[in-house]
Amino acid sequence: MNPLLDNIAWNTLSGPHAGFATGTDRARRYAPGFSPIVGFANAGHPELDDLTPFCAPGDHFYCMDWSGSAPAGWRIDLDSTMFRMVWQGAMPDDDPALDATSLRPEHAAQAVELAALTRPGPFGPRTPELGDYFGCFEGDRLIAMAGERMCAGTLREISGICTHPDYQGRGLARRLAAKLIRRQLQRGETPFLHVMRDNEGAHGLYQRMGFKDHREVVVRVISPC
Repeated sequence: MNPLLDNIAWNTLSGPHAGFATGTDRARRYAPGFSPIVGFANAGHPELDDLTPFCAPGDHFYCMDWSGSAPAGWRIDLDSTMFRMVWQGAMPDDDPALDATSLRPEHAAQAVELAALTRPGPFGPRTPELGDYFGCFEGDRLIAMAGERMCAGTLREISGICTHPDYQGRGLARRLAAKLIRRQLQRGETPFLHVMRDNEGAHGLYQRMGFKDHREVVVRVISPC
């Protein structure tokens, strides 16, 4: 398996997404407005003090691949685990979401509202700038979306997969994810994603689609105090 995957946040923030990030040569974060994710050169021993000058009051960050006590000046707001999954399925037969709309800056407010309602993971108004993002609309209303976030080497994350509760059960988000998978495979990329351990329904769906567990990893929400 690609070794970049085992510290994907750092390899993204210090690599392809360095222009969207801020920090030091030991700790980096997405800039304000993007997904509040942080990465560390040494994931097991994060240099949180390096991030302090780049934080604002009320900031909360998602941190992966690290366990242990928080250092002085920081607190752990959530401590859980998630599955990091990698695509091992076949190429989808065709584009399953021909009616999908490419999300643009004018859709940002709706995308943030949908993410706040469905909680697919860390999301910000500028997150769709990180890759391809597609949505399904009913009239002018965004009802489902999925897109791309972290990347390193040939690895490309599928993220933000969600459907408004009033429209679930129609396979909308699954079709959007499959559209992204097909596009990534055609570019020679390897799709991967994250799903919380307690989200058994989504975990099972992704397995049926063709994703396999790479490993279970720690995920935390941390904040300066």
